[in-house]
Amino acid sequence: MGFLKVIRTWALRDKMPIREIARRTGIARNTIKKYLREGIVEPAFQTPDRPSKLDPYAAQLTGWLVSDQRKS
Repeated sequence: MGFLKVIRTWALRDKMPIREIARRTGIARNTIKKYLREGIVEPAFQTPDRPSKLDPYAAQLTGWLVSDQRKS
């Protein structure tokens, strides 16, 4: 659950005072008021799948780990 969603849940559903939300989150009361007034929602973007730098060496690394595991 996103951080802004938690703030909105506390304020709107749980009827928690803004001062209490500010105390729990460490965010200024003015900022919390701004989030609630503007209805700001966290960006929902997808992180693209990126290949690892170790992918070309995965077979060799796996081989080393297996051989090292067999040693006493």
